Amino acid sequence: MKECIETRQAPAAVGAYSQAVKITDAGSTAYISGQIPLDPQSGSLVEGGIEAQTRRVLDNLQAVAEACGSSMHHVLKVSIYITDMDNFSAVNAVYGEYFAEDPPARACVEVSALPKGAGVEMEAVVHCPLSTGKR
Repeated sequence: MKECIETRQAPAAVGAYSQAVKITDAGSTAYISGQIPLDPQSGSLVEGGIEAQTRRVLDNLQAVAEACGSSMHHVLKVSIYITDMDNFSAVNAVYGEYFAEDPPARACVEVSALPKGAGVEMEAVVHCPLSTGKR
């Protein structure tokens, strides 16, 4: 069974995709779409440098994980896309605040560009131990 997840606590999808898709008959796993540093209320890219962008991306991931009936503690895998590998240390420092204990598996890839001129994007796979509906 596939359940598309949508929450107003993270930016709305800006294309033909869901914020997350939860597979309830495969051990309650959700696949969270790539999140860029958009403010959920304004839909605009956050102001500030890569640290502010990374924090907003992780806040958006957290909001979608919670809408799936999960939390950052249950994130299994994160893929990070950054437009400048020189920003890796700054991204990693903020990332470490959100995953201080038992961090998930991770990959980080430099890309030539991201939507709306963002400097960072992250997608995740999360275990969903709690039942939920669309929020």
